[in-house]
Amino acid sequence: MLATLATAGAVTLAAGAYTYAAMSPTSQIFGRTIIGGPDPHEFALTYDDGPNDPYTQQLLDLLAEQNVRATFFLIGRFVRRRPEIVRAIQKAGHLIGNHTMTHPVLLFQSHRRVQDELKACNAALEDVLGHPVRYFRPPHGARRPDVLRAARELGLTSVLWNAMGYDWRPTTPEAVLANLQKGIRRNRKRGRGSNLLLHDGGQAGIGQDRRHTVLATASLLRSARDAGIRFVTVDAWAQTTD
Repeated sequence: MLATLATAGAVTLAAGAYTYAAMSPTSQIFGRTIIGGPDPHEFALTYDDGPNDPYTQQLLDLLAEQNVRATFFLIGRFVRRRPEIVRAIQKAGHLIGNHTMTHPVLLFQSHRRVQDELKACNAALEDVLGHPVRYFRPPHGARRPDVLRAARELGLTSVLWNAMGYDWRPTTPEAVLANLQKGIRRNRKRGRGSNLLLHDGGQAGIGQDRRHTVLATASLLRSARDAGIRFVTVDAWAQTTD
């Protein structure tokens, strides 16, 4: 009986450790990824799941007003449908990365499917941009060692995050900002820069409502300006891992 309980306990611990390694955005167990830099006064605004009209363009207008560059991780199937938005992101000087072709949970996909998702998104982006992309964010942050290896084989550096707005669901700008600030406070205690995860689109399709994200971004930019925050794109941390 005791041996059975011990075995069950070991299995539970192993499962918990695997889940942490695969899903925790700050875990480096399965491979090194970009999370944040060593300066607590550096923030990276990152937006997932676009391009999405009208909200991607609204964010571009807002960021231009504040002379801030951000990082956009785009879904390939939306890139094919809205190449003009992708070109607008590029023209504005923002960094663009791969967020797979269809946004599956890569943790549960075959190695071939993982490769196909990354390659197809790369192709969609490169057709529009005219040059290779260098950064990749796994949907939901879900990865295993061969997912990160597949990205490296395509010349992609994997990027996670350490603060999240939880803005993919219906919410308010105030709630999004409060979620970000909670992560920022935690990062400052650790002496780290903040890699802020937000969403300009949604995996369900183009047209997802992200007005709360736009308004939360506006509030964050106002408060950060007074606090001496520097905004960077994630390539500024390419030589830095937690």
